[in-house]
Amino acid sequence: LEMSKGHTKDELVFLARVAEQSERPLEMVEFVNEFSKMEGGLSLEERNTLSVAYKNVVAPRREAWRKVIAKEQEESKKSNTKNVERLKTYKGIIEGEIKNFCGDLLKLLDDSLLPNAQDEESKVFYLKMKGDYFRYLGELEAGESKAEIGEKAQAAYTEATDIASAKLPPTHPIRLGLALNYSVFYYEIIEDHVKAVEMAKKAFEDSIAGLDNVTDDSYKDTTLIMKMLRDNLTLWTSDQAEEAN
Repeated sequence: LEMSKGHTKDELVFLARVAEQSERPLEMVEFVNEFSKMEGGLSLEERNTLSVAYKNVVAPRREAWRKVIAKEQEESKKSNTKNVERLKTYKGIIEGEIKNFCGDLLKLLDDSLLPNAQDEESKVFYLKMKGDYFRYLGELEAGESKAEIGEKAQAAYTEATDIASAKLPPTHPIRLGLALNYSVFYYEIIEDHVKAVEMAKKAFEDSIAGLDNVTDDSYKDTTLIMKMLRDNLTLWTSDQAEEAN
């Protein structure tokens, strides 16, 4: 995109926000890619802009992929082979788009963002993101390929968790968000439901113990992620009870 060339970082951040407000997600990604490659690392606000940009292009495609799979299964039950083939082709197009966006972000993380990370908080943020986007790739795969991608996601999540546990308080939104997503990875990709519940439960309980020390500016984010952890725990423990019965 020619418009993304020749601007300062502040100008690109401004244009990325305008693209978001104008519901132009592809252009937002272009602006974000340009400022993320610049010297000096990213501020918290710039990191959040990066996160929103990729979420806005990947999340709708993941949702579309799930809907196409559901429709494919529905048509398969009806033995409608022609529609199943059409849906497989359509699913492949969506998968290609997801893989392209995930691949672009993972390259950006390895080539620019992680090497230029200014502090532990930003490094945890990027490693969590790396784990997340490998997880999204893993959702598309099966068998050995899923296992290989899962190992890459786990390596990123593990490194992020090691740093977060040592350097960030249990109530820090980035540490909590990491625990939330890492536990989802265990539940959905590794399919180790016991480990997922243990991880989410520990993060939730540790954050409750430190809730009195949370600052006003992070209280809303902290309690929102805590609620998401609690919701997952409720769902997962009820699933485990059903499996046991």
